Amino acid sequence: MDTIHTIGRRKTSVARVFLNEGTGKITVNGKEFTEYFTIPAHQKAVVEPFNVTDTLGKFDVTATIKGGGVTGQADALKLGIARALVEVNPEFKPVLKKDKLLTRDPRMVERKKYGQPKARKKFQFSKR
Repeated sequence: MDTIHTIGRRKTSVARVFLNEGTGKITVNGKEFTEYFTIPAHQKAVVEPFNVTDTLGKFDVTATIKGGGVTGQADALKLGIARALVEVNPEFKPVLKKDKLLTRDPRMVERKKYGQPKARKKFQFSKR
């Protein structure tokens, strides 16, 4: 099996994922993923595609993640891994799709507009 390269995105985070057959080692930006993502919820999100497809411990993942915060990076990595698993075996697609692991979350931070303090907030209006 060749190395499979996919990309996952969330907010402003971009995760480049490289998937190989192996022992289940997940490396993120040169660190072990449990060391990189210290919050258990993020660690659970990263391995969720493997748990759903019963492939935990069968593939090695090497990822480089740039931009955004920790939650966005974890979700970007989750999407990248799910897309890579579909390339390995197309039969995983319905299972991953059912758990909404192949859906790219389009929500982004709305930009600040001029004449306003924030994106939606307005300065106080005085009638008189």
